[in-house]
Amino acid sequence: MFRFARVLAFLILAGSGLAAGKTEAQAGYAHFIYDATTGKVLTSENADVINHPASLTKMMTLYITFEALRQRKISWDDQIVMTQNAASKIPFKLGVRPGQPITVREAVYGMAIRSANDAAAAMADHLGGSEDRFGSMMTAKARTLGMSQTVFRNASGLPDDAQVTSARDMATLAMALIRDYPEEYKIFSMRSFQFRGKKIPGHNNLMYRYPGMDGVKTGFVNASGFNIASAVTINGHRIIGVIMGGKSARKRDDQMAALLDQYAAGGGSMVAKAPQTVQPDTSLPANQPPGVAVAAAPAARPAPDGAKVLSFAAPRKEIMLGSPPVTASLGDLDSQARNIRAAEWRIQIAAAGTQEAALALLQRAMPILSGSYAQASPSVEGYTDAGREYYRARFAGFASKDAASGACALLKAKSVNCVVVR
Repeated sequence: MFRFARVLAFLILAGSGLAAGKTEAQAGYAHFIYDATTGKVLTSENADVINHPASLTKMMTLYITFEALRQRKISWDDQIVMTQNAASKIPFKLGVRPGQPITVREAVYGMAIRSANDAAAAMADHLGGSEDRFGSMMTAKARTLGMSQTVFRNASGLPDDAQVTSARDMATLAMALIRDYPEEYKIFSMRSFQFRGKKIPGHNNLMYRYPGMDGVKTGFVNASGFNIASAVTINGHRIIGVIMGGKSARKRDDQMAALLDQYAAGGGSMVAKAPQTVQPDTSLPANQPPGVAVAAAPAARPAPDGAKVLSFAAPRKEIMLGSPPVTASLGDLDSQARNIRAAEWRIQIAAAGTQEAALALLQRAMPILSGSYAQASPSVEGYTDAGREYYRARFAGFASKDAASGACALLKAKSVNCVVVR
């Protein structure tokens, strides 16, 4: 069951002093479907109930970035530094080392297409001076857009009890992106982009199979469930849809498609058939967050020898950034895990059926290791075995088998199954 979180949200508005208010994050299901062409709300449920935005947060980070580009405070080819704060974020990420530069273009594409947490934090540190200050800027901008229930504390949407919003507010933000930055908004519809010699696939699977959909973002943290903000043109009408608190990525996507079919498409099904759902792994601990679809392979079983790394489907559009190749590889999702020596030891928690499910497993384990094993680097790695897709949730960076075994023992003491691998 998703836990309930009580938060005390403090809003700092430019020029207006300090305003404080107490609110409760319900972390339950909500949806809001809006016809922007007619101004009519087509259907809603719990649309104003407070929840956590997760990576839908990046819509605001990008809105402020687009504003800075429009005002010529920055340019697409400007270089920004990957700060230590930004580089420390968990995947998904571009994986650039602290102190190395990325361009504004790379950061924008990383956020919009891949939902890269390090890119969002780097942009926040650059534009705000610090991520905390940027959070106040984001909250102030939310108020100017009419988002009355939203408080931002970070640029990526990573867990923070005080970072809250509602389905209606997220629909307002999606519409503002389309209305105020129509050219920049087109980036959201791209299925992949090239980053320094590597193809980086997008994250919004429903957009790739629902006709007329061109955005916007998905998101997940344990406290919120699976979120999505969608923008689609149906029968000449611009439709904005938001779902918060989905039980799994697949169920969230299917629910959004069903709502759009019923309320915007006249009841006819428009969505293409999705791949077969992966069944849950019953060997996981009983307190595993609900709705996390995990592969049927036993939890924590290492990938078999010769398992093939996933090759993602060819994009319908691909953006070339034109940046020179660098030595950093993006074969995995985390730079620290990618750059450790092959001889170092790792811990595998489980093989999950989706990237988001694997990330959820990492998020559950990270607080357990944050004390004695803070150096451990989380990573998510995709592969195929016997024609099925899996994603390995791992921690890397252990210098010895004993160190890895000690960390694994700590996880097992907290009912998190794991194995040591090399």
